Amino acid sequence: MAKILIFYYSKTGNTEMMAKAIAQGARKVQGVEVRLTENVEPHDLAEFDAIIFGIPTYYNDMPPKVKKLFEKIEENKIDLKGKIGAVFGSHGWSGEAPRIAAKIMKENFGMEIAASPLLIEYTPDSKGLERCKDFGRKLAELVARQ
Repeated sequence: MAKILIFYYSKTGNTEMMAKAIAQGARKVQGVEVRLTENVEPHDLAEFDAIIFGIPTYYNDMPPKVKKLFEKIEENKIDLKGKIGAVFGSHGWSGEAPRIAAKIMKENFGMEIAASPLLIEYTPDSKGLERCKDFGRKLAELVARQ
């Protein structure tokens, strides 16, 4: 069974809403196990086939908690090469944190980025949550086929 981790950070609850909807969509796919969490140790990442990061944009950057996680991944030489990755997040203005994260995941960690970052401005409405569910389902289908 393929394993997907959805790790997210959410200060206002918007990215958390997105994470829960993505997990809901991913769980509709048979043959995948989905873990949704706000806390993860870098060494735990290696046990997953796909990692989806939920990263909101604060002050045009990633939150410090996410930066620290990424630094620990590099410091501890956690091997994520070839793993499927994706990023999502809410934002107020520009939404660059998920784009920054996707670049790091691809260039520094060697992950296969499966989709463009899913960005939602402010609080996701019902249409936005449906986009999240679809995002999760499509990623889970990709992982299940591997």
